[in-house]
Amino acid sequence: MDEVAARDTIVEKLKGKKGKSKFYLKDFYAMFPEEKPRTVKKLVNTMVSEGTLEYWSSGSTTLIGLKGVGKQAHAEDED
Repeated sequence: MDEVAARDTIVEKLKGKKGKSKFYLKDFYAMFPEEKPRTVKKLVNTMVSEGTLEYWSSGSTTLIGLKGVGKQAHAEDED
């Protein structure tokens, strides 16, 4: 997998989804069906640690989205 192209693909697909800002990890696996889930998960974790993506948890479910995008982003910045 070309990591730079994969990163660009993830960002483009997440920006292109209208009305949805958080995704399950399995949605990222679907973006790269030819790759092993572990490879995709490592890429997503790297993008989270770099600040491109962020985890969001409802308590029972963990979702992933672009950092600072979505309804929750505005409320979480208000401390």
